[in-house]
Amino acid sequence: MNRPISPILTGHKSLVVGIANEHSIAYGCAAAFRDAGADLAVTWLNDKARTYVEPLATQLGAQITAPLNVENAGEMEGVFELIASKWGRLDSVVHSIAFAPKDDLQGGLLNCSSEGFARAMDVSCHSFVRMAKLAAPLMTDGGTLFAMSYVGANRVVANYNVMGPVKAALEAACRYLAFELGPANIRVHAISPGPLKTRAASGIKDFELLLNEAAEHAPLGQLVDIDDVGHACAYLATDFARRITGGTIYVDGGSNIVA
Repeated sequence: MNRPISPILTGHKSLVVGIANEHSIAYGCAAAFRDAGADLAVTWLNDKARTYVEPLATQLGAQITAPLNVENAGEMEGVFELIASKWGRLDSVVHSIAFAPKDDLQGGLLNCSSEGFARAMDVSCHSFVRMAKLAAPLMTDGGTLFAMSYVGANRVVANYNVMGPVKAALEAACRYLAFELGPANIRVHAISPGPLKTRAASGIKDFELLLNEAAEHAPLGQLVDIDDVGHACAYLATDFARRITGGTIYVDGGSNIVA
């Protein structure tokens, strides 16, 4: 367990999207933001997910909770309307969702259907753009947007398949959003953690091999955990990182620098 961090985000209002359980990257981010003093808004995918997420939201002291399936018309707008009515502003958004149909994910890029590719792109990438558009008007004093990527966005990772191009698009979207939102003092970060044992990762074939290789190749010789990712995001949301935007931040023990 990592050491607790100082409450340097007291009064900060943060929306965290993508918690599925206590092993989720989004949960690590929410916990780190809470430990740093932030107020939280937490969403869950559907009624089934609510069973697991709502108790975690209560444990985190989330002030706002709501369902959010980015494929359901109006749900994303409803979340931001709720935030506007209860808080009147927003300081950060953590977007930690990704999806591709199993057959399209596991069948290789050549065999990915156009429908599967489009759905993966919409959920995993364009939803972040839509979220940024809704968040920006509430970030009246500036803010920070986070999207979760992976090293498979810029180099080939066996069995990552369609998610590689999709994450590459997500990282490009972060750069362009950083450029467009910079004048409003809104910073945008693509966060690229090393491989983590999450529910989403379980859909990747031979994922255990990725974990073993990451531990072997990382200069620090260790796998990262969700707390590492959360603490990095909490730091980037503070004024200590006020001149950092638009890049991909690797939280992977340095494994991305090793061939």
